[in-house]
Amino acid sequence: MFSRNVTMRLKPNSVAEFTRTLDQEVIPLLRKQNGFQGEIAFVAPNGTEALGISLWDRKENAEAYSRDTYPAVLKALAKVVDGTPQVQIYEVCNSTLHQIAARAGA
Repeated sequence: MFSRNVTMRLKPNSVAEFTRTLDQEVIPLLRKQNGFQGEIAFVAPNGTEALGISLWDRKENAEAYSRDTYPAVLKALAKVVDGTPQVQIYEVCNSTLHQIAARAGA
C-alpha cells in the first residue's frame, strides 16, 4: 500500500470551502481511480494549512492518478489553496485504519 501526502497552505477563511470542495469534487474523482483505498484530510487549528493523505493499493496507481487526474484536483482546489501544494509518496509500513476497514467489511 502507498500513500500520497499533499500539504498545502489555505487562503484565509477558506476551511469551510476547502471541506466542501473535498466532499463534492475531489473525493468523487478519487473514488473513480483504480487502486484508490481511502482519503483522510486534516486542517491545522488556525486554518492556514491542510494535509491530505490518499491511500493506494499500488505505487503505479498512485502515479497514474498523479498524471491523469491530479491536475483536475488542483484546479478544483485553486480557489482555496495559496501557492503550490507539495506532494510526497510513501510506502505504508503499518496502518490500523486498513485493519479496521477489513474488520468492518467482514
